[in-house]
Amino acid sequence: MHKENIIISGNIKNPAKALIMLHGRGGSAEDILSLAGHLNVKDCLLLAPLATNNTWYPYSFLAPVAENQPWLAGALALVGKAAGEAIEKGIAKDKIYFLGFSQGACLALEYIARNASKYGGAVAFTGGLIGDKIYPENYKGNFEETPVFIGTGDPDFHVPVERVNATTSILKQMGAAVTEKVYPGMGHTITQDEINLANQLVFK
Repeated sequence: MHKENIIISGNIKNPAKALIMLHGRGGSAEDILSLAGHLNVKDCLLLAPLATNNTWYPYSFLAPVAENQPWLAGALALVGKAAGEAIEKGIAKDKIYFLGFSQGACLALEYIARNASKYGGAVAFTGGLIGDKIYPENYKGNFEETPVFIGTGDPDFHVPVERVNATTSILKQMGAAVTEKVYPGMGHTITQDEINLANQLVFK
C-alpha cells in the first residue's frame, strides 16, 4: 500500500487548473515535477503523488491484476485522492489533467479509464492499460472528447506497442480524442517531440 504522500507545487494560491503527475518505477515526485518546466502548465496546481519505495506496484503492468494487489488499488486510490484535493480547491473536473511516465503512465491511463469523465486532458509517456489482458468491464463512463496523447517507442522493453494500440482503441470507444504516436527505436525515455505534442494537443 502507499503512504498518502502528495507533493503540491505550481500555482497554489489561485489555480484554475490542476495537473496530477505520476512518476515511473524508481522515479520520484520531484523527478516528474521537473517536467512541468517544459510544459504549458504555469497556471496549474501541480499534484505529484509519491509511491511507497518509488514503485506503484511490484510486477510488470502486464502481470495478472491480482498479482499487483493490493498495491495497484492503493495507487489508484492515491490518484483519486489527488483529484479530490483539486476538486476541494474549487477546480472543476474538466480542468483536471493527468500525466505519467512509464509505470506512472500506465497508472494514469488505468485511473482515467476506470473513472472516465470530461477531464482537461491526459498525457501518457510510454504506457498502457494494466493487466495480463484488457478487461473492458473495469472501464466505464464517457470522456466527452477529452484530449489524450500517448507516445511510445517501438520496440519498448517494458511496454509492447500492441498494448498501446489496444489502449488507444478502448479510450476512443469511451469517447476520448486520442492521439497515439509510435517512435521507432526511441528507447524508454521522453523526447522533445512528445513534449511538443503534449503542449499542442493537451496543454493548450
